Amino acid sequence: MKKYVSPVRGAGILMSIGSLPSDYGIGTMGRAAYNFIDILADLKMRYWQILPIGPLSYGNSPYQPISAFAGNNYLIDLDELVGEGLLRTEEIRAYDWGKDDEDIDYANMYHNRRLILKTAYERFNKDDAEYNGFIKDNAGWLDDYTLFRAIKEANSDISWTEWDKGLKNRERTALMKARTELADSIGFYSFCQYMFHKQWDKLHEYAKGKGVSIIGDVPLYVAHDSADVWSERENFQINDDGSPRLVSAVPSDEFSPKGQIWGSPVYNWEEMDDNDFSWWRMRMKKACEMFDLVRLDHFIGAVRYYAVSPDSGRSDSGRWYKGPSRNFMDAISEVMQDTTLIVDDAGPRTVVPGVKKLIDKWGLTCSRILVFGWDKGSDNDNLIHNYTESDIAVYTTTHDTQTLVGYIEGLAALGKRDTLDYMSRYMGMDISDELSDKDKVTHLSDKTVKALARGCIRAAYASTADIAIIPIQDILEMGNEARMNAPSTVFGNWQWRVGTHTLGESQRAFLIDMAFLYRR
Repeated sequence: MKKYVSPVRGAGILMSIGSLPSDYGIGTMGRAAYNFIDILADLKMRYWQILPIGPLSYGNSPYQPISAFAGNNYLIDLDELVGEGLLRTEEIRAYDWGKDDEDIDYANMYHNRRLILKTAYERFNKDDAEYNGFIKDNAGWLDDYTLFRAIKEANSDISWTEWDKGLKNRERTALMKARTELADSIGFYSFCQYMFHKQWDKLHEYAKGKGVSIIGDVPLYVAHDSADVWSERENFQINDDGSPRLVSAVPSDEFSPKGQIWGSPVYNWEEMDDNDFSWWRMRMKKACEMFDLVRLDHFIGAVRYYAVSPDSGRSDSGRWYKGPSRNFMDAISEVMQDTTLIVDDAGPRTVVPGVKKLIDKWGLTCSRILVFGWDKGSDNDNLIHNYTESDIAVYTTTHDTQTLVGYIEGLAALGKRDTLDYMSRYMGMDISDELSDKDKVTHLSDKTVKALARGCIRAAYASTADIAIIPIQDILEMGNEARMNAPSTVFGNWQWRVGTHTLGESQRAFLIDMAFLYRR
């Protein structure tokens, strides 16, 4: 057993690639991404943490991709395709990419990205040696993924469980026929993956040259209507008709008092153990090739997972099941080499006691979230004075929580005077004048809210945690209008973009000073 490498002390920003500014409806791996890396370097930051970059399924959550290996076509930069002679700027601008530069219109993305990329594919040289080499080198996942996408497109994108029996059950004759009849569509989806990975590699190399390490995010689960479940269904708890026997969920926790039903099919961990976790080995190996550090989302689920019946509709109707724990870690450790593994151990740690043992045994980097620390007593392990080690990634907030400003404003609106008093005294601030009404507090001045938010950022920087990650919304001091996701809701999430918001000089100076003061 090999322990993981501890990360270098530093700070960074959590920023979805799709949230970057763009003229075409969504952030991409184009000029804005390179500019953002320059900003990170200027702010003396070592890390850029991104959200998962897999292709999206129903609901557009990056944590329910339709492939554990493929990249999201939406993130391909169209201007780079213009530079390669595959598109013309006027062709791109002829499409509707949405009217709001602070919002992603996924309906437009769904319809128009495929059309404009097909125009580029028609002009692309299919005999290109690099392209064909990419297809050969990635056949282990690419063949099934591109066939899956081609069949879905030919069937109006309906779920694979509704396909003709031969295709649904992957009968050899049916698959061979589909590969022949859908060869051009398969080529198109191969082209998209080639372009995605080509642009990603270029961007990644630029980040390395600027001293910025990219933290990639790997979701624990994949969508039911995914290439992985269709092609590897023995690795999932799936009925003969293709429906899931159990689906992923969590009971009440810090993220959602009512719990959540994610709906992804859970793994057949016994089968995966029998095949030495070959799918997970390939998945984590690819993640290590793409990213400098890897964050594994919902790590608790690999130790003990919570699941409900797919038709229950209630998160409290499920139960906990034993996960593979040590055997899983043995397998992925062999392919991860010296890549730092950050595990998302937030959530119901008390009911999954084996998580801490696994983290300690392998020397994993665990997660702490400051926004969960303020109203649960001074012994809360999310507060920085309770950190007993440095192998920690501390977050002020996450993609699943309110923003700092939104959280603090919410405390005031709810009249949580004691929490605000504790937070301010923790920061060494005196806001007693604004808390003088002991019966009710409904409002804090904008100046006080932002001062408390900056105090949280300072605390993260000052902590012993090796990594301090600040979501871009907290850096920009934005409220809940900029929230990325509200757990247990389906629509209206994952749409926020930074638009025209930029860092002011005082914000820049503050972050640079924090890096100097706290050796980040």
